[in-house]
Amino acid sequence: MNTRMDRNKLNIGTYILRPYARTEQHVKDLAGCGIDFVVCADYDLPMLDLFEKYGVGAVVTGILPHWWGGDGENAGNLRKAISRDGILEAANKFKDHPAIWGIDIGDEPSALDFPYYGELFGIVNTLFPKQFPYLNLYPNYASVSQNSEDETTCQLGTKTYDEHIQKYCENVPADYLSYDFYVYCTTVRKAYENLITVADACRRSGRSVWIVLQVNSHVPQGWISENMLRFQAYSAMAFGVEAITWACYTAGWWYNQVLDEKGEKTVQYDRLRNVNGEIRAMAPLYMKYLSTATHFVGFDTVADIDGSSIVSVKSLNTGYFRNLKADDGLPLVVGEMNSREGDGSRALFIFAADDWKGENRKHRRVTFETTGAAPALSAFCPEGIKQLDRNPDGSYSFDIDSNGCCMITIRP
Repeated sequence: MNTRMDRNKLNIGTYILRPYARTEQHVKDLAGCGIDFVVCADYDLPMLDLFEKYGVGAVVTGILPHWWGGDGENAGNLRKAISRDGILEAANKFKDHPAIWGIDIGDEPSALDFPYYGELFGIVNTLFPKQFPYLNLYPNYASVSQNSEDETTCQLGTKTYDEHIQKYCENVPADYLSYDFYVYCTTVRKAYENLITVADACRRSGRSVWIVLQVNSHVPQGWISENMLRFQAYSAMAFGVEAITWACYTAGWWYNQVLDEKGEKTVQYDRLRNVNGEIRAMAPLYMKYLSTATHFVGFDTVADIDGSSIVSVKSLNTGYFRNLKADDGLPLVVGEMNSREGDGSRALFIFAADDWKGENRKHRRVTFETTGAAPALSAFCPEGIKQLDRNPDGSYSFDIDSNGCCMITIRP
C-alpha cells in the first residue's frame, strides 16, 4: 500500500477536526492525546503544516467527490459519481503535502459498488503515489437486504454480512479492511460476531484489520467511560487489530466529543489520552506478533452472547499454552499470535471481558500451564512487566482486572 503511514506500528486515529480546533495548541494537544492521524480532514494548508510539525497524518476528504452508502439509495451508482476522468482531473489539481497520508474515497458502500472500488484502488494508487485510498465499511448491524438481486435499495447489497465482507475481499485489492462498530449503540454479541467475521476474512486474505470505535455518545446524557474505551480497544486487539480510530474528536455526529463546540476539552480528553497511552505501551510488543486465532474462554454462562454462534471453552489449550482460564470463571477473550520474524515464538493477548458496560470492575487471577520444561516466558501489561507467579503444581498465575489486558510470550 502506498502510504506515509508507518504500518509497522499500531496506529491510532480519530474522526473530525473542526475549524474551531485547529490552532497550534489544539494540534499539539491532539498529538498529546496519542492521535496519529485524522480522518475526514479538510485540505486546510495551515492545519496540514501544523500536522506535519507535530507528526499527525491526514486522511483528506474532498479530493475526490464524497461517497457514502447511506440507506442504500446510492447503491450501484458509484461509477457515475466518481468517474475515471473525474479522478484524473482531481489528481491534476492536487497539491501534495507531507501530512497527507491518505485520500478518502468513500464510506459504507454497498457491495454492488465493490467491483468499481477495486478499480478505484488501482487508479488512486497510481495517481496519488504517496497516499493510500481510505475506504471504511458498514458494521454488521447495517440493514440486510430482503430484496431480489436486481433491486439495489439496501445498505449491504448482499443477503448476509458475511457475504458483504467476502465480496469486499474478492473485489477490493486493499491490504487492510476498515469498518466502524459502535458497541454502545447495539450489543456486545454483535461486536464479537463482527470481529470474528472481519478477522477471519483478513487472516484468510492477508489483510490488516482496522476498526472505528466510539469515544462519543449517541445520547446526550451518556458518556463513554475510561473502562468502556478499554473494553472496545482491547477486545479489538484480541482479534489482531492494527489501527484504531476513535469517533469523534470534535463535532461530527452524536454527542459528548473529546472537544466541545468551543474547542475546549471535555472529560473525554483525559480518558482517551490515558487509554491511548496504554495502547501505545502495549503496541511495540504487540506488533511483533501476527494474530492467527481468537478464543472465548469462560463465556458458557455469559448472557451477553446468548443466541450467537460463538464457541466458548472452559479452559484454553493451544499446544504451547494449556489449561488457561480465570480462577473465578469470568470470561476472557484470548488472541493467539505468532512471531512475525518466524523465530518460533508465540504469544497470547489476554483480555478480561466481563464488564463491557464499565460498571462492575473485578479483580481476578488467570492461571495457565506450558508445554515442556522451563520455557522462556514473559508477561507484559500497560503498566510494564507483569509478574508471573510459579505455583507448586508447575502452573503460572498473574493478576488482571476487568477490562484489563496482558500479553504472555513464550520462546521454544
